[in-house]
Amino acid sequence: MSTQIQASVLHGVKDLRIEPRDLPAPAPDELQIRVASTGLCGSDLHYYSHFRNGDILVREPLSLGHESSGVVTAVGSSVSNFQTGDKVALEVGLPCEQCTRCKEGRYNICKDMKFRSSGKSFPHFQGTLQERINHPAKWCYRLPEELSLDVGALLEPLGVAMHAFKRSQMPKDATVLVFGAGAVGLLCAAVFKLKGAKKVIVADINAGRLDFAVKNGFAHQSYTVPMRRGKDIDENLEIAKETAAEIGKLDGVGEIDVTFECTGVPSCVQAGIYSVRSGGRLMLVGMGHPIQTLPLAAAALREVDIVGVFRYANTYAESIEVVKEAMQSGPDLTKLVTHRYKGLEDAPKAFEMAGKTKDEDGKLVLKVVIDSIEGAKSGSRL
Repeated sequence: MSTQIQASVLHGVKDLRIEPRDLPAPAPDELQIRVASTGLCGSDLHYYSHFRNGDILVREPLSLGHESSGVVTAVGSSVSNFQTGDKVALEVGLPCEQCTRCKEGRYNICKDMKFRSSGKSFPHFQGTLQERINHPAKWCYRLPEELSLDVGALLEPLGVAMHAFKRSQMPKDATVLVFGAGAVGLLCAAVFKLKGAKKVIVADINAGRLDFAVKNGFAHQSYTVPMRRGKDIDENLEIAKETAAEIGKLDGVGEIDVTFECTGVPSCVQAGIYSVRSGGRLMLVGMGHPIQTLPLAAAALREVDIVGVFRYANTYAESIEVVKEAMQSGPDLTKLVTHRYKGLEDAPKAFEMAGKTKDEDGKLVLKVVIDSIEGAKSGSRL
């Protein structure tokens, strides 16, 4: 028996509509979940604003949203480890589970990955800005009673930070630099502190975000990156070198063991290469400019490893434990949720806010969350 639900559906640039969909009963291996909390991320915003994300074009109406949690409303016949009423976080990427990468445990780079709210696979795997969805129980994670649904939604971007930490091979008592104080950069900083980094420095052009990072215990120190641009690549590289040197002169910093670049901005990637010590690592977390000019000799001659990070794999269980630890020792990850909108009807307002750094009252914008409340009106062009 199917249930009619409402979904927020993107039809073009900033063209969101609420439409009815028939949702069948969950398959034997699935859960039916009332989506409760969905955070908006950069890829969602790109699709909303451009109807594409880089080279990925939207080819059919698409529901956005993938940072989500919810409540189980129905359980498939072969599922025994969940029951109705359970709070769950959703891992929304479904790999093939048969290829070599999947068998290595690196399913995040499975070439046949289906990822909710992404236009890469076709037909598109519809996102979570719907009242309810069916999702394989294997990719759902029960939330402990003490964790809120907001935290459940944050487990998705937290997974990126956890995956970056694992791939970094961060040494004990490391000094770590994070470029970018957006939600992912702040989550990276929090994970590194909780995983034993001796010192975490966050660098960004936005002084308000840096102030938030230090005051709320996400980082030990901060550095405001100056807005400097050179007239050519040589001058830009010199500016990047100066930025790295200035960070290294901060009180008590010294050598940086690992730099995590969370912006994708060429000047930050360049400064990331110069900032890290010989034999250290530069982690490319941010998805920015696809083609960049980099001082590779400065990396190769000092054996600086440049390592890519794409989404996450095998992170949710450990991320839940990290969140529980953060509840005891800080930082308070829920403070990342700065703006909330109720119901699918408010999705356009939420997307517009997610594209800002401050709201009309001057309040910092970090993570915008949509609470999906059942009962949306269909036929609305938003």
